[in-house]
Amino acid sequence: MPANTTHPHAITGLITRLNAPDYDRWAAQIRATAGCRQPIHLRGKVEHYDAATGALLHRYTTRNEPDGVLRLPCKTRRASRCPACAETYRADTYHLIRAGLIGGKGVPDTVTTHPTLFVTLTAPSFGKVHARKEKNGKTLPCHPRRDAKTCPHGKVMSCTDKHHKDDPRLGEPLCPDCYDYTGSVLFNALAPLLWKRLADSLRRHLAKLGGLTLRELRDHLTVSFAKVAEYQRRGVVHFHAIIRLDGPGGPALPPPTWATADALAQAVQHAARVVSALVPALDEQPARLFKWGQQLDIRPITLNGDLTEQAVAGYIAKYATKAAECVGTLDRRINPLDNLDAFNLREHPKRLIRECLRLGALDELQNLRLAQWAHMLGFRGHFSTRSRNYSTTLGALRADREDHARDHEITTGRLPLFDEDTVLVISEWTYAGKGHSAGDQLLAAAITGTRSRP
Repeated sequence: MPANTTHPHAITGLITRLNAPDYDRWAAQIRATAGCRQPIHLRGKVEHYDAATGALLHRYTTRNEPDGVLRLPCKTRRASRCPACAETYRADTYHLIRAGLIGGKGVPDTVTTHPTLFVTLTAPSFGKVHARKEKNGKTLPCHPRRDAKTCPHGKVMSCTDKHHKDDPRLGEPLCPDCYDYTGSVLFNALAPLLWKRLADSLRRHLAKLGGLTLRELRDHLTVSFAKVAEYQRRGVVHFHAIIRLDGPGGPALPPPTWATADALAQAVQHAARVVSALVPALDEQPARLFKWGQQLDIRPITLNGDLTEQAVAGYIAKYATKAAECVGTLDRRINPLDNLDAFNLREHPKRLIRECLRLGALDELQNLRLAQWAHMLGFRGHFSTRSRNYSTTLGALRADREDHARDHEITTGRLPLFDEDTVLVISEWTYAGKGHSAGDQLLAAAITGTRSRP
């Protein structure tokens, strides 16, 4: 059957759903999930009682819902799993990041006067890879070398191709056997520790610049940040971070006059240069010291210009919904017993995964949990993180959205108006599955204007 042909069972299921007497309510649930590809199914009830008399004021049960379940969005951040829910996560992240740059959502607009930098921390080299290079709008050859050496495996370490942006070879090693797969996955595993040590070193250096002890610094200055991890095509992460200097306690107060953007840039440069993480000696190799790569980009964020608050917020939010799938790996955990050849992976991500599984079996590296995070190529940190005082939180944004939805239910009469202080709420819910049947998937995509899973 051709790939673009719809299975007859899907058509039958679609027709059955359309002709069902509860179709309108089913469609309303689908719209409420905003096109979620894998909605969560719940069975249960919620009851509201008068706390003083015990009288039942209102009851909702899923018995009267289509298929006896309530469908809720899965709320994943991964665009590869559910584009609709990932778009909600992206939008929330965008507003959260932007509020920390221009104010709003509980952040004073005076935050625009605080020194703020956009910092990119990269990984070191683990071997030559195919890359797309541009200069003045022209694509340049990948790795042109007239006197290119031949590696011990017989590969000439040169590439004169001008790669297209969609070339599958981008990020692939010129010689896979020369590439340092061990170093690549170990760096990913240690990247969160390198970030923590950079943040600690940054504060120590700022305290030194201000003539303060580290303990005294908190009474004069707060370092606020928001960061996101991005996978390069070669399979290693680098971090994009917004770093802002506030007064004590957060953005409500300005930092001291000595805490300038130049002082912050100096502290970032120092910290990125000196921090490191050590991996103990293994059976086949000596101890290794990992540091950030030589490429360090530090730029001020402005309200006008090339790097505006909108551009930065959009950039951070975009990568908050992505993971290692761009390298060609899977978006789910891999069992050590899985047959990787059955997943149709390219050789480069397959080697990275196998190296994670191999290193994860070593007693010396058990704390890195490489086998559990093989699908992430060793990286086990959070993709999008913020310090406590940066701005609002995703939880607060979601709570506002839930309050709005509850107000709408009350306004439309689906939920009575209660005095929350005098009402006892009792609820019982059980998980009943997730996702759509083939027919429901087609119909849901038509209702919400989203693409169904191929």
